[in-house]
Amino acid sequence: MKLFNPESKTYTVFKFLKEGNSLTQQEAIQRFNVKNLRAEVSRIRQGGYAVYSQTRKGTDVTEYVIGQPSREIVALGYKAKSMGITL
Repeated sequence: MKLFNPESKTYTVFKFLKEGNSLTQQEAIQRFNVKNLRAEVSRIRQGGYAVYSQTRKGTDVTEYVIGQPSREIVALGYKAKSMGITL
C-alpha cells in the first residue's frame, strides 16, 4: 500500500475516507478545497486502496467511501501477481 505525502490533498481526502466518512464533490470543495475529487480518488485507488463510489438515493450526487475489496478482486490480484504482472 502506498503512503501519501501528508501535505497533499490526496492525503487529506484519504485520511478523511479512512476514518469511515463518505465524501461528495461538493463536500470536498467546502472542506478541503479539492476541486477534482475524482482525480484524488483515482490516486488513492492507484495506491492500492478500495474506494467505492455510490449514488445517493433519489439524487445524482456521487459519494465515495473506502471499503473492503471483494474476495474476487483479491483473488484477481494474487493471480496477476503469480503471472508476473506488477504495478
